[in-house]
Amino acid sequence: MSFTSKDPHNLSEIARIVAIGVKVQRRKARGKSTRALEKRADAITERAEAREAARRKK
Repeated sequence: MSFTSKDPHNLSEIARIVAIGVKVQRRKARGKSTRALEKRADAITERAEAREAARRKK
């Protein structure tokens, strides 16, 4: 179930994406690659959007 009606993420997904965002900023500050972390956050978002689209379709 989504946290708000405006976005498809639930609370645990929001927490994971925020944690990944913190890691991304830390790695950027050190000049390291963030591609894998960004890819993980995108995957979480895609799963949430697919889940909510399927729920709306029913």
